[in-house]
Amino acid sequence: MAKTRPFDAAEYLDSSEAIAAYLSEAFATHDAGFITEAIGTVARARGMSALAKETGLSRENLYKALSSEGHPEFSTVMKVLGSFGVELHAEPKVAKVA
Repeated sequence: MAKTRPFDAAEYLDSSEAIAAYLSEAFATHDAGFITEAIGTVARARGMSALAKETGLSRENLYKALSSEGHPEFSTVMKVLGSFGVELHAEPKVAKVA
């Protein structure tokens, strides 16, 4: 029997482009818990200790805020995304044709 290990997206998030694409897909779900967890996955990929130093936030608070049950403040999200080298952008919704 072949041994497998669970898929971990963090192993593939090695560039700002990959991170932006991954987070864009998460944002498209409109699921706050999933989006928060995706940001947490990127944080793990980048290294939580380095992220804590860069943002001035504690590792413990980052782990808690960026879990699927977390409810990070918007300022935390902005600091974290900035440290990832990505930005948020607004686009108009495309009207659905009935």
